[in-house]
Amino acid sequence: MRKTIAFLAALSVLVTLGGCVATSPYMTKTSITPQPSADKALVIFMRPSRYGGGIQASVYDTRGASNEFIGIVSAKTKIAYQAGPGTHLFMVVGENADFMNANLEAGKTYYVLVSPRMGMWKARFSLLPIHDDVNAKYSLKSPDFAQWEQATDFVQTSPAATAWYNAHAADITAKQADYLQKWNAASAEQKAELTLHANDGT
Repeated sequence: MRKTIAFLAALSVLVTLGGCVATSPYMTKTSITPQPSADKALVIFMRPSRYGGGIQASVYDTRGASNEFIGIVSAKTKIAYQAGPGTHLFMVVGENADFMNANLEAGKTYYVLVSPRMGMWKARFSLLPIHDDVNAKYSLKSPDFAQWEQATDFVQTSPAATAWYNAHAADITAKQADYLQKWNAASAEQKAELTLHANDGT
């Protein structure tokens, strides 16, 4: 009986991770192609994979005294964020929280992959910088990048998204504090792999 329950639980996880693609009801599609403001950098978080499509990933800018909620990135969507120039620590939250450094220049556009992977009960997520380097693992110059752009639609937050964040802010902050310890303990080499550089902007 226990084996049956464990099997059904595992099957449920696999269906959730690899099955349906659900768009967040808190986000709305937009046909507007964003451009960076003169005094800002534009950061585009894209999630082209269908994997974990039933689970949402929320992204944040942790720069400053409190988190800035950027939005919810569903499978096959992308969201644009106008960020101040300089250093940032971005965060994605699913079953876990994960982080990515960025050093941004005003007037440039940067790209980040929101990458799902299997967690204990639902999808976990990482933020992967897309570099302006043909030899990079994730490159603006690769054929994959063109496919990622075509596979994703821009979405933007609705008023309900802000209400959702306010209702969950305490839980998100607690998860951030927990996983930030792991990030702070990471080696310089590990953090370097998860850093978006100023010259990665276009």
